[in-house]
Amino acid sequence: MHSVFLKYLDEVARQKSIRKAAKVLNVSSTSVNRNIINTEDRLGIKLFDRTPEGVELTSAGKIVLEHCRKTLYDFNQVKTIIDDIRDLRSGHLNIQTVDSITFSVLPRILEEFSSNYPGISLSIRTLQPEMISESVASDETEIGFNFTKDLHPGVRVVTEKPAPFGVILRPDHPLAERRSVGVDDIEGYPFVRTLDARGRNSILDREIDSVAVSLRTHMFTNALTVAKQAIIANQVIGIYTKIGFLEEIERGDLTFVPLSVKPLTEYKIGIIVSATSSIDPVKHLFITSAERVLQNLNFDS
Repeated sequence: MHSVFLKYLDEVARQKSIRKAAKVLNVSSTSVNRNIINTEDRLGIKLFDRTPEGVELTSAGKIVLEHCRKTLYDFNQVKTIIDDIRDLRSGHLNIQTVDSITFSVLPRILEEFSSNYPGISLSIRTLQPEMISESVASDETEIGFNFTKDLHPGVRVVTEKPAPFGVILRPDHPLAERRSVGVDDIEGYPFVRTLDARGRNSILDREIDSVAVSLRTHMFTNALTVAKQAIIANQVIGIYTKIGFLEEIERGDLTFVPLSVKPLTEYKIGIIVSATSSIDPVKHLFITSAERVLQNLNFDS
């Protein structure tokens, strides 16, 4: 239904008079009456009973009126959000992310977001997945980039993409041409692993404990840059998602080979927010920019 009719119907119902409603709306009574009659003809029902005192809603009219009022309310809410976004000139966001996102994904998001909304400042920290979820759940952080498997009950996912783990290696490595590799294929090669693996807390240890034990770890590090350089130098191979290696893979410096270990194929990376807090205009703007970037990236092949 046309927005003009929604306003006409609502006001006529309030005033119980077409003449009085027309006066409030600052239009002619004929215009209001014709609009209502035309709509009644299209719907095949009467919305009002005409009386000498004015008009009364019919049973069908009451149902249509409730729909109109809800539609008007929703429309006004959308207008308010749009106005907030249009008028937004400043703000601040606290963001926490897993380390890998900072290498190529986050810079692409920041390039788009900051060019459109230069007045919004950002605080960005890298943390372990568990700490990110806890911080977002407690409202200390507005937005988190995190793995969404085994989701913290205090957060909700607003968008996510598949991000399975695989083997990162050089294009000239013996396994580089494989479509996928299994546990038997990777045993015996020197590995680089995250530093927390020594404490048996890494994703790899949690998901495939028997595999982790059999890996010949040559290097432990909590810096993805160090791991990346060691792989490029052909000193090691590593089990990671593609996320932190996108640029090197796009340039052909490194290769991603899917790992056929089911628990590690089910991982997704996503944007999380508090389950109990609303998404205000500043959050909405950032999430929209992030979604546009993420939808053009492929992490699973």
